[in-house]
Amino acid sequence: MCALRHQHVSRKVGPENPLYGKVVYVPAMSEGHPEAFASVFRWLGVEAHPTPPSDARTRELGGKFTAGDECYPAKVTVGDFLRIMEQPGFDPQRTVFFMAAADGPCRFGQYAPYLKKLLSEVGHGEVQILSPSSKNGYADIGDIATPFMRAAWRALVCGDLLQKALLQTRPYEDVSGAADQVFQDCLRDLCQTMEASCAHPDCQLRDLVDSMRRARERFRRLPTHYDPETPLIGVVGEIFCRLNTFSNEDLVRKLEGYGAEAWLSDIAEWIGYSNQEVRRKLRLCGEGWSLEMLKAKLREHVQHGDEHALRAPFGEDWVGYEEPEIEEILELGAPYLPHHGVEGEMALSVGKAVYLARHGADGIIDISPFTCMNGIVSEAVYPKLSKDYGGIPIRNFYFDGTQSDLDRDLGIYMELARSYRANKQYARRYPAYFGQPAAA
Repeated sequence: MCALRHQHVSRKVGPENPLYGKVVYVPAMSEGHPEAFASVFRWLGVEAHPTPPSDARTRELGGKFTAGDECYPAKVTVGDFLRIMEQPGFDPQRTVFFMAAADGPCRFGQYAPYLKKLLSEVGHGEVQILSPSSKNGYADIGDIATPFMRAAWRALVCGDLLQKALLQTRPYEDVSGAADQVFQDCLRDLCQTMEASCAHPDCQLRDLVDSMRRARERFRRLPTHYDPETPLIGVVGEIFCRLNTFSNEDLVRKLEGYGAEAWLSDIAEWIGYSNQEVRRKLRLCGEGWSLEMLKAKLREHVQHGDEHALRAPFGEDWVGYEEPEIEEILELGAPYLPHHGVEGEMALSVGKAVYLARHGADGIIDISPFTCMNGIVSEAVYPKLSKDYGGIPIRNFYFDGTQSDLDRDLGIYMELARSYRANKQYARRYPAYFGQPAAA
């Protein structure tokens, strides 16, 4: 029993906190992550919820209140937030929309200021936009900043782990829908664990590790039939569009319908890249030995420790599914897109595509919004990458909310993947539960 088990945080933030008496809405970027993220706010005594599942009204409102130059994720996010304003009892004085901030060339960095401008134009300028940033000392969340930032990282990692377990299990389930139900059970367990966790970070981590251990046991008990002949397709691309099933027309599930298993790049990958970029820019500014560099390295060290602990319960189940370090991804992609000369998801997508090819993937799919610079640049170098790896099929899928014949295109693509599989250069490694030797 943890000696700190009963050291709980206050269940109510004080009037001095900017979130006092407010309701935070978290955009539903992917399955599981917004629920886990919202549970962190509730752990700290702030009411929080994911935005409702996107629907046709999302597209309608997003299209109405954007000019057309914005990327598709902006339309979906704006549409979902505006739907909150249509709900009965909507109170703009109490409402907070969470919108992460970002630097770099991607239009994502403009989402928060654009949303603020839009809300003012439609007469709801009093709605608060929560966009925590180290540039202002996380003033938007006040005195809960330190526990929030660490717990939020843990919640996102746990969300990644549950999603990874789901995608490795669902293609092989004996009963349709069983893996999705286990995922929901595990997500509920995670959120309840987070909300009830104690104040000390070590104690909270042990609680979350226990939750991941229970998740692993639930997935392993699920009746399945693992088939090593199932094609493995790596999925990279723009982070929102590849993770948001509404935006990408549930492409991963459609892939599974064609008899494939998907290896989907997760959120932690982007956070790791952002950390690496902070260190790179500090060195460029001559601050390689600065206090800011020390803080950045310490933050990474703590995050790595948390991630390692949370992954541990899955242990040997993930032989052959190891996620690479960011430095390895960038180095693998450097012959195609030198990471010191480019910035953003294009560097991750290309490097991860190389990593997946070397780990026995039978194909790569890049999911991006229509007109996305990262997707366009990546697509330009994929032919060379494909040739270097024996013709591995790499296909870009762009989304903007218009009708597409996705099923037809995926059917053709899977024929290419199966043909490549027969002669690919790199063999897969399988966990023991596949009934195959762990080593290739």
